[in-house]
Amino acid sequence: MTETPLATPLSPALRLTRRAGITLGGAGALLFSILIAVSVGAVAVPLSTVWGVLANHLIPGLVTPDWTPGREAIVWDIRFPRALLAALVGAGLGITGAALQSVTRNPLADPHLLGISSGGAFGAIAALLHTGLFLGLLTVPLMAFGGALTATLMVLAAARLTGATSADRLVLAGVAISFIIMAGANILIFLGDPKATHTVVFWMLGGLGLAQWSHLLYPLAVLLPAGLWLWTQSAALNAMSLGDETAASLGIPVARFRLSVFVAGALITGVMVAFSGIIGFVGLMMPHLVRLLTGGDNTRVLPLSALFGAIFLVLADTLARVVMAPEDMPIGVVTGLVGGVFFLYLMARRA
Repeated sequence: MTETPLATPLSPALRLTRRAGITLGGAGALLFSILIAVSVGAVAVPLSTVWGVLANHLIPGLVTPDWTPGREAIVWDIRFPRALLAALVGAGLGITGAALQSVTRNPLADPHLLGISSGGAFGAIAALLHTGLFLGLLTVPLMAFGGALTATLMVLAAARLTGATSADRLVLAGVAISFIIMAGANILIFLGDPKATHTVVFWMLGGLGLAQWSHLLYPLAVLLPAGLWLWTQSAALNAMSLGDETAASLGIPVARFRLSVFVAGALITGVMVAFSGIIGFVGLMMPHLVRLLTGGDNTRVLPLSALFGAIFLVLADTLARVVMAPEDMPIGVVTGLVGGVFFLYLMARRA
């Protein structure tokens, strides 16, 4: 008696159709999540008003306003830039997590767990409480990038000095460096102006409440070139995920390439942290979900991790705004709860 196969491999056409469906569905979900984020809150705004305000700002005179100036300010000046910033931060953390997991061959790699977010926070706190904005609005992103890059180099140096060359031990080195850096950040807060520390502590928990249209340029200007560069390196990342020897046999300068990916990840993470505070686990969760849907080819994993990260963080920020309305819950609390459960799930799978 012949057994019936449990699954039939999909044809190339069906695989392409499935991938296109996932991409288009994700894009639609992102648009829908942004509209919901703008609509709900302490003051509910109908979706028709949201569409009208958006259309009227994009094409003045297209729609006859039938809403109050107050609602227009809520939609355009407060909630739209906040939702777009959430999407940018989520996309940046998602694509960074996917790249780090490939280059370290560790499914638990994440900007938060590797200490990169903590380094970015240290630099931003130093700017906010001690050095002042000596370069204007660019001061915080630049110092956050410097802190993230320093943390990255510290993790790599600690891994080399302790012989922690395996993927699992690299993450442990990142966790150790993260604790050290956060201890330094706490000292900076302790020595800073007591009147400003409350704002900084709330910012460290993750928050997008200070989003403005003028702020969106900086994360966008970093995410587009750095994310595009990571995507162009998809083939090399695929080889790195198979092991250093395999990558070297294909002509990839392993050590230099790994460092360049870490620097790109530090740049993205540092700038995102500067405008959002510390938000963990997005870069851990999204690449795993994408790989379950599309497989492990980074040509697809990287952009879809960015897309899914944007969707997740927009929805997480919406939940953070409404669960304790009119107060804002720190978004890091929401991502921490979801990410902690997901982390335990991954550990159980690897056991």
